Amino acid sequence: MQLPPPGKRRWRSRATEPRPTEVAQHRSLLLRALIILLFGILSIQLVRMQILQHDEYEVRAESNRLRTIPEIPARGLIYDRYGEQLVENLPIFSAAVIPADVPEDQFLTVVAGLADITNVPPEEIALSILEAQDSADPFTPVVIKPDLDEETAFLLRERVPELPGVQVLVESIRSYPYESLISHLLGFVGRIDEGEYADLRGDGYLINDRLGKAGVEYVYEAMLRGSPGYRQVEIDAAGQEIKQIGRNDPRPAGNLVLTLDLDLQRQVERYLLEAKGNSLNAVAVVMDVNTGGILSMVSLPSYDNNLLTDPVDQSALPALYENLAKPMVNHAISEVYPPGSTFKQITGTAALQEGVASPDTTITSRGLITVEDEYDPNRTWVMRDWAALGTMDFYRGLAMSSDVYFYYLSGGYFQGGEELFEGLGVERLSAYAREYGLGSLTGIDLPGEAAGLVPDPAWKEATFGESAVWTLGDTYNFGIGQGFLTVTPMQLLVAVAAIANGGDVLVPRTLERVVDEQGNVLQQMSREVSHTLNISQRNLGIMQEALRQAADYGPARTGASRFVTIAGKTGTAEFGQPLADGTYPNSHAWYTAYAPFDDPEIAVVVFLEQGVGSTNAGPVAKQIFDYYFDRQRLVENAP
Repeated sequence: MQLPPPGKRRWRSRATEPRPTEVAQHRSLLLRALIILLFGILSIQLVRMQILQHDEYEVRAESNRLRTIPEIPARGLIYDRYGEQLVENLPIFSAAVIPADVPEDQFLTVVAGLADITNVPPEEIALSILEAQDSADPFTPVVIKPDLDEETAFLLRERVPELPGVQVLVESIRSYPYESLISHLLGFVGRIDEGEYADLRGDGYLINDRLGKAGVEYVYEAMLRGSPGYRQVEIDAAGQEIKQIGRNDPRPAGNLVLTLDLDLQRQVERYLLEAKGNSLNAVAVVMDVNTGGILSMVSLPSYDNNLLTDPVDQSALPALYENLAKPMVNHAISEVYPPGSTFKQITGTAALQEGVASPDTTITSRGLITVEDEYDPNRTWVMRDWAALGTMDFYRGLAMSSDVYFYYLSGGYFQGGEELFEGLGVERLSAYAREYGLGSLTGIDLPGEAAGLVPDPAWKEATFGESAVWTLGDTYNFGIGQGFLTVTPMQLLVAVAAIANGGDVLVPRTLERVVDEQGNVLQQMSREVSHTLNISQRNLGIMQEALRQAADYGPARTGASRFVTIAGKTGTAEFGQPLADGTYPNSHAWYTAYAPFDDPEIAVVVFLEQGVGSTNAGPVAKQIFDYYFDRQRLVENAP
């Protein structure tokens, strides 16, 4: 064994253990630091919640105790001019849930319960709730299934206490007892969509609201809706109401009284259906020539607006959308057609006003005229009349609806390059057509109106290119209501009414007045004149007499009434693809008229998509006049 060197002490190393007092001090320091950290975090959180986000959490806390429930007034009713109620408000039950009131731990229970009662797929219910919970308004009820039957609604009410957030809503839906008879006029009410809600939520609309989608329901939505009110209530943890805290009553909606004569509407529809034949579409409109009020408006085919009122009958939609006759389109205001010879009223008054013609202007029709091509002297065009009508003055030219007579008035007559008769020309003809309101909206208080087209050289060049120059043949066709010219039946009716009333181009309207529940008038609609024709009373009087003669001995006599003297004009407008000989196999049938001749009250326009004016449209007008004035006579003579 080796000994340590002298002077060196042998020793063994060992670990030094801390004293108990040191351990306690360390632990105390750590605990203090942890406590300080936790209190720091808590203080920061309290500062954030109580100061920085105080308003947000105060609203959330208050919302869990107090709830503001909107109250929408009953939608206003609609009546005809004689007080016949045209719409109803019917109650329905809907299964709904308030997303904010669905506890996270009971989410699946609520979804399963609703799915079991309503038969709505659970994944669909869950998605609706989750989307609404993440939205800016989780307190508005989300409708899971509308239009519950009473048994299902009762069962759901029984289970509401065990399904937090679930409610049975009692909603009001629109019902239309007259179905297709006046659907184009009334329109319908449907559930608000996302785009509409984004635009209207600032006006008090809710995500589940209903609003007008078409017709007067759409145009007068603000009047029919009224102003929403609200109730402020206290709720429990399940979202159930405990007591009412405050209330702000809604402002009642207004009731609309239309210019419509429902009894007349029934008869006009019947006459038109009987005469429709093979026509895809047919229209008849009756208007007060002094006020512009629409007494009847029938567009065929029509549709049952109850099918589109929420909840929508989805099974009925394909038949409506795929029908080539477009039943949901109001053909009286939304479709355009060539007016045919009814336009000769405008050509005639323009020629009188411009001095192109006078009552004594005579023109001979041998059944056609030949027109030299303006750009190829070796080529001539044949413009035909409907018959060889002989020599006519202005009255007979209009009464017999001579195309040759109005070729002269519109485009003049040339031979060997020399003008033998000065016509209006396209520029003046276009100006007068626009003077009557053609080519622009009438301003009727219905949505979806079309403007039609008044053509001119600039339009033709812009549409077909620089090589498409305006020709004399274009002017001739324009002058007799053919070619590029298109109008709506309503535009034509307004033009006829302007001739009847002495020159006022009226703005047609469907609303007569707005009343409250007691019948007190809140707003009376007044006669509105767009402008007055730049045509003298003398020249309008000449046209009025020519129209009277047309209904006396011309083609328009098929529309003459048994009870009053009328002023009328037929129109047969060719359309479609021409045959090899230049004629057309198809034609629209028109008839326009007003009565009584000496003191005009109403104007009528009849349109059939297939037919001849005098043969098919005239008899419909006759039936309308006979019914209207016979009924009037019976009322006046009643004891």
